[in-house]
Amino acid sequence: MPRQLVECVPNFSEGRDAGKIDAIVQAILAVPEVVLLDREADADHNRSVLTFVGPPAAVADAAFRAVEKAVALIDLTRQQGAHPRIGAADVVPFIPIESVTLAECVQLAERLGAEIWSKLKVPVYLYEAAARRPERTNLENIRRGQFEALVQEMGTVPARDPDIGDPVCHPTAGATVTGARKFLIAYNINLNTPDVAIAKRIAKTIRFSSGGFRYVKSMGVMLVSRNLAQVSINLTDFEQTPMHVVFEAVRREAERYGVAVAGSEIVGLIPRKAIELSAEYFLRYENFRPELVLENRIAEALSARRGLPEFLDALASPSATPGGGSAAAAAAAMSAALGSMVTRLAKLASEPFEDDRRFFTAAVDRDAEAFNAVMLAYKRPKAERAGFIEEALHGAAVVPLQVVERIHAMQQRLDALQIPARFASDLAVAKALATAARAGALENVNINLESIQDEAFKLAVTTRIQSLK
Repeated sequence: MPRQLVECVPNFSEGRDAGKIDAIVQAILAVPEVVLLDREADADHNRSVLTFVGPPAAVADAAFRAVEKAVALIDLTRQQGAHPRIGAADVVPFIPIESVTLAECVQLAERLGAEIWSKLKVPVYLYEAAARRPERTNLENIRRGQFEALVQEMGTVPARDPDIGDPVCHPTAGATVTGARKFLIAYNINLNTPDVAIAKRIAKTIRFSSGGFRYVKSMGVMLVSRNLAQVSINLTDFEQTPMHVVFEAVRREAERYGVAVAGSEIVGLIPRKAIELSAEYFLRYENFRPELVLENRIAEALSARRGLPEFLDALASPSATPGGGSAAAAAAAMSAALGSMVTRLAKLASEPFEDDRRFFTAAVDRDAEAFNAVMLAYKRPKAERAGFIEEALHGAAVVPLQVVERIHAMQQRLDALQIPARFASDLAVAKALATAARAGALENVNINLESIQDEAFKLAVTTRIQSLK
């Protein structure tokens, strides 16, 4: 049974005070379902990067707690460092990892932004996939002039108005940027020279905005503690522009100025595939393929052992999730799998049923996560509980509604199949499973609608259901 995992990689404008960083980390770890994967602090940049993962609702909760702690502890009027920043919690991106879409991460970012403004009065900008203005897709455009310029311009220059909140900069915490993006590699290459002008020229050569590599953002900074210049790089799509291509370009450019590369460093975590791509390039393996990597083979072998028994054990356990909604989605996934089987045996197109199978399989965990979000909402302080419960109930109704709608379309395709008689019993089972799954998912929709106060939302859901009859 696939999990739903979202990664969050917030950047905080503090890299020197270990006590403050510890406090932010503890705020994240206070959410039980979240796992902290990495912690990086850089004194020259005066910046920390934390990496944590978990189910979407839990990750969003941990992200807010971390921002809340950073706003309380970090004063940008006294903070200086080599890295550009506009906020105490400078940027909070969500990255889809497993059984989660980029669009769902956009929704997480929007909800987080609304919560940051309503509770902390820190204005919020949305970037990358969540950007509401084309020019705000790129983070550097939002950060232009840093905190000092933003304080002066917000409220007077319309282009600097936030996406969420009033155009009033928080006096000490500035503003926060949040959004959704693909996996990003933060990669720094250090030069054996203190001449930061060389690093800036190299950064300009390789970054896309100046005519360099696609998916590369870069800047030249000074590492005072080491008396070295650094080319600080963000790779926004390492598969399109791999690390080794960028490294080689920086090395060649540095040689033009009579400078060598002193070393390079990765900030945060890096996908295994990025290392594999570079290993294949530098070592020139003639037989290289991902299956040769030990960890890949172990993960493949372990995943092959997961399946129906694990799901049934979880379903039978004395916990609220997974429950009936997950079971309905699982039945729909089995129906889709049988639809795929009979179409393949009959030499017909199976892709629509394979798409269905992936959707319903992901919905097994999405339904459980939606219910968990409702439970988390009920645990909030009483004064703020109502709005979060209503929002969570909306999600708990929408997930099974989407399952019902998808089943409806799949049932029409099952009914239209013309297959040899020897496959008729398998098709009949697929139809029976689809019917049961639809009824079960519809029960979940209705039970959640009973608790929702928003009449317009209830009408919209009811209308969607009626359209399927």
